[in-house]
Amino acid sequence: MATNDRETVLEVMRATRIAVITYEDTQGRLVSTPMGTQDVEDPSTVWFITRTDSEKAHALRANPRVNVSYSSDKGWVSLSGTAEVVDDRAKLEELWDPSVSAFMEGGPATPENGLLKITGDTAQLWESPGKVGMLLQLAKGLVSKDKPADDSDAPVVDL
Repeated sequence: MATNDRETVLEVMRATRIAVITYEDTQGRLVSTPMGTQDVEDPSTVWFITRTDSEKAHALRANPRVNVSYSSDKGWVSLSGTAEVVDDRAKLEELWDPSVSAFMEGGPATPENGLLKITGDTAQLWESPGKVGMLLQLAKGLVSKDKPADDSDAPVVDL
């Protein structure tokens, strides 16, 4: 992995306020839900605030495999890893900010409020060519037989 790939992954993650977490529910169906990223220590450790008594928390305890996707002007990241429902009041209080109250009932002392820690194993990165570059690629695809490059070979960054 190139150092700049890891740095770009981190930039995209930090620039994305709302990430989308995909997990398997207790019936085996894939579910995607938007969540506000509270902290990104590095690409391999991400924190979210969640209800520990929710269906999502129950599903993640049963099957912790997740994918978290991020999108910013810099590019897109697909983070693959495992989730852990964590009851750490000190960490929860550290991460709690006024924006959390818009989505969560109570506060950091509320017993049902807790943390979701994602430990990333790998990340795929698609760097954005910028708005002008994106428009040019889109226009090229629409007016010619040339297709945009296949992004399925985006670099995999081991975390």
